[in-house]
Amino acid sequence: MSKPPFAGKNSSLVRAHNLRAVLNHFLRAGAISRAQLAECTALSNTTITHLIDDLLTQGIVMEADAHSARHNHEGGHRRVGRPRTDLQLNPNARYAVGVHIGIGILRAAVVNLHAEIIHNTIVEFDTTLAAPRVLNRIARLVEKTIAGSRVANERILGLGIGASGLVDYDNGVNVLAPNLGWREVPLRDWMQSRLGLPVTVDNNVRAMALGESMFGAGRDVGVLAFVYGRVGVGAGFVVNGRPFRGSGAGAGEIGHTVMLPDGGDPCMCGNRGCLETLVSEPVLIREAEKLVRRNPRGCLARHFAERNGSRPIERIFAAVREGDADALALIEARARYLGIALANLVNVLNPELILLGGMFAQGSEFFLPVAERVMRERAFAGLGDRVRVQPTQFGWRAGVIGAASLALSAFFYHLEDA
Repeated sequence: MSKPPFAGKNSSLVRAHNLRAVLNHFLRAGAISRAQLAECTALSNTTITHLIDDLLTQGIVMEADAHSARHNHEGGHRRVGRPRTDLQLNPNARYAVGVHIGIGILRAAVVNLHAEIIHNTIVEFDTTLAAPRVLNRIARLVEKTIAGSRVANERILGLGIGASGLVDYDNGVNVLAPNLGWREVPLRDWMQSRLGLPVTVDNNVRAMALGESMFGAGRDVGVLAFVYGRVGVGAGFVVNGRPFRGSGAGAGEIGHTVMLPDGGDPCMCGNRGCLETLVSEPVLIREAEKLVRRNPRGCLARHFAERNGSRPIERIFAAVREGDADALALIEARARYLGIALANLVNVLNPELILLGGMFAQGSEFFLPVAERVMRERAFAGLGDRVRVQPTQFGWRAGVIGAASLALSAFFYHLEDA
């Protein structure tokens, strides 16, 4: 018989392992009985009883409400005999903080054990600022967000940071962020010293993938890819519930795959013809501005002339929705490059699910049909036909939920160690 996922062992020496197994089953099952936990984890009833008693005492577990328990029963049928007591996590027993470092934007949020946002804040920053000044701003943002959440410090498990570019997860160092000009920034150690909280750091798109795997559309998905487009383009992978980082923590740099080997535009990474030079937000805006100059009285020009506070990329999408043929042709041409990149990803990783985030999700009604069609046409031996492609349902929250998921994974569910 195959070993159940997150299986435990009946030994006092592995109590921490057993606890991780139980917490992960609560994460995935919702309401569950002691007997079911024993069966799922292969632990004895006695071991489960001791672990659950401790969790009840700490307030981490509670009896499930009637709706949750009824929903969890097989087929919704009533059981015969003595009713069992289903249990579930108390989502507000502990909290985590997530910080998403974007290009020129910082988001922070306090979330509960279900990654539900309690309070969030957002600030912009000048990308030419030196890293220490940005780190000071992040620390102040975290302090402000915790204060605004009204959550007691002792109930906060830790801080997760999703950072742009190449991240050394083991040492918490932002090795290289080309779009910020950062090299070897010790995010984890600096933040732990300043804030007095446990800190974990990973690539921001990898964090988004983890958030989807734990709390979103990627639950129960074996191989998940998350592709994010904004100022840069990146991807994150989760395989069997754990982030895949590669041997040098560089897995997912899809934006720097070379699409045009000859004559491509220079990229911030130092190469030429990268995917990022074809489908990123700044590139689309630059190409749209060329269209505006060619047709200053067109629909796209009118949207660009409006001063309504919207971002330029939103004005492009608005023009497409209004039927502007040039804007639509621009998006569809760039979506084709995205589709080729997704086909290459399918050939290498063979994921079950690809989620699109950032502007790819924001404009998914335009990007997704073309990118998905090209991906299916170009993937090897029909592999693309078995892949689901859809936008993230988290929207702008994907970054902070992902970052907070890093902390929840490391300091509560312990997915890395399970």
